Amino acid sequence: MSDRPVRVRFAPSPTGPLHIGGVRTALYNYLFARQQGGTMILRIEDTDQNRFVPGAEEYIMEGLKWVGIHIDEGPREGGPHAPYRQSERKGMYAQYALDLVEKGLAYYAFDTAEDLEQMRKRLEAGGMQPQYDSVSRMSMTNGLTLPADEVQRRLDNGDDYVIRIKLPRKEEIRFHDIIRGWVVVHSGQLDDKVLLKSDGMPTYHLANVVDDYLMGISHVIRGEEWLPSAPLHVMLYRYLGWEDVMPQFAHLPLLLKPEGNGKLSKRDGDRLGFPVFPLEWKDPKTGEVSSGYRETGYFPQAVANMLALLGWHPSSNQEVFTMDELIQSFSLEKVSRSGAKFDVQKAFWFNHHYLLHTPVDEIYPLVLPKIQEAGYTADEAYAKSVIGLVREKVQFASQIVDAGYYFFEEPRGYNEEVVRKKWKPETNGLLQKLADTFNAMDSFGPAATEETFKAWCETAGIKPGELMQPLRVAVSGEPVGPPVFEMLALLGKDRVVRRLQHAAATIVASQA
Repeated sequence: MSDRPVRVRFAPSPTGPLHIGGVRTALYNYLFARQQGGTMILRIEDTDQNRFVPGAEEYIMEGLKWVGIHIDEGPREGGPHAPYRQSERKGMYAQYALDLVEKGLAYYAFDTAEDLEQMRKRLEAGGMQPQYDSVSRMSMTNGLTLPADEVQRRLDNGDDYVIRIKLPRKEEIRFHDIIRGWVVVHSGQLDDKVLLKSDGMPTYHLANVVDDYLMGISHVIRGEEWLPSAPLHVMLYRYLGWEDVMPQFAHLPLLLKPEGNGKLSKRDGDRLGFPVFPLEWKDPKTGEVSSGYRETGYFPQAVANMLALLGWHPSSNQEVFTMDELIQSFSLEKVSRSGAKFDVQKAFWFNHHYLLHTPVDEIYPLVLPKIQEAGYTADEAYAKSVIGLVREKVQFASQIVDAGYYFFEEPRGYNEEVVRKKWKPETNGLLQKLADTFNAMDSFGPAATEETFKAWCETAGIKPGELMQPLRVAVSGEPVGPPVFEMLALLGKDRVVRRLQHAAATIVASQA
């Protein structure tokens, strides 16, 4: 690493909801910046006004905040390099493009849309790559083919033009990527990208490089999809005279579909039933609603932890990290070059872990609305006890009330498979006697209940295991759930006795 102060940026375009892959890019920038004692910048790259979507910028900021990514400089926070929206910096970019034209490193191009289409068709017909490059530019209408006075006349006339970079015809462009090592690209493979559009707005390439320079960006950590643009950016740094302060590059691997064949998309989430956006998003044009991790019930810590491990491999086998632990452990050198497959089950696993280890007091506000929606009445202490027991069996806080409904109402039925396999003609009589035994108890705590049950089974001449599942089903209706005796203790003696008596009177053993 260089001696420069570490300054990184996450630079999304407000063209819609922030993809979870973008959140991972922001997270890696944040972890690196915090570990190095550096600065995390949010820059909104909204130079393409045709694709601007209302509400997207606010969505991006809220999504990052929810996951736990804190911005040091940005549109909301301000900072020494404000403004942090490219559309508000519009006036500063043209001078750099014009400076390159003066130096002979860029040129005016007056080609119409028809001219460009004809060029593409001509090159394709000849079996060549249809691009505006060091060869094809010499047959087009631009400052390299027109006399200087004709160029000036067109400019004075107000003719439409763009400014294109003039790339060398035969040169190896080399740069070092922290993740991928040395990258070498021949300039003949690149086209003369537009730097300044006809409306005076810069393209991504020019604005990106100028802003990174002016904001003192030390490291550009971005997605693999930008790797093909990196040689162009290297040339821009060189042409503008900033090569000695060019940031170090790190291009992150793609986030892949669960099957591994291609980039993770919204359609994959719809198909497999998981979100691909951090927050719920409602399309302002169509009204279509896309699910979000927050609204689905994920803990933000679980999402951050999951994303960190999608492409980064810690030195140890540790899987669960706090944000502080991620900051201490993260290393760009440990980021994989190959794509990371999204694992839905692993996402569930992380959320389940945080559900188990989050204080019940913090989970209660998430569960209370579900209790109220179901029409149940329960005091806070009882509801928290239910949460403590049931959360081991679910992945989301929102599932607790449904999974443990029998703590709030009588069993809705009895699991047919358990009745078929475990119920014997004598089971009902045993449950009735067990109910009488429980009813005679003074204390009904978990330990006392378990001790009484085992002692009663011994007296009755049966193994406790024979009656354990019928006991559970008689009381809850369900084949699985929290530890039986903790469940009985929380339900209380009266309810348990009543349910055992009802089950003994109503369940009919299978005749098979």
